[in-house]
Amino acid sequence: MRETVRDILEVIVVAFFIAMLIRGLVIETFIVQGPSMEPTLINGERLLVSKLAYKFGEPGRGDVVVLRYPLDQSKDYIKRVVAVEGDTVELRLGRLYVNGILQQEPYVRFPGLYNMASLTVPENTVFVMGDHRTDSEDSRFFGPVGVELLKGKAIVIIWPLKAAGAIK
Repeated sequence: MRETVRDILEVIVVAFFIAMLIRGLVIETFIVQGPSMEPTLINGERLLVSKLAYKFGEPGRGDVVVLRYPLDQSKDYIKRVVAVEGDTVELRLGRLYVNGILQQEPYVRFPGLYNMASLTVPENTVFVMGDHRTDSEDSRFFGPVGVELLKGKAIVIIWPLKAAGAIK
């Protein structure tokens, strides 16, 4: 009987340490704060973020990423990558052009009427924007973001349950 209890406790302790290792190195939870990613992500939603996504791959256009805010790295932001290194990005009356091609962005409900002169995204950086363009502080204001500031790729909404699912 004592060995059975001891075996169960060993399994629980090992499982706990494995879970902590996975949480620390592989997956992180993130709580959406503010409206900048609406309608894709809503204030208060909880997400899982893959911390390995950019250890083995490069960020791509359309990825939703958690990043350290370039102007205060103690804060985390969540944004969408709209252009990667070498791309030329431009805004004309709120419409996004990458490499001269108008981008179809069905996730943007409020594009605004912003204009931004053409900018080539430097090496080892990405250009990020919120999906709610009229209520987002993003690369339009703080410039391209170094890939070293990307904490990971947001992959799934886990809470509330009615919103649970893959992030698109």
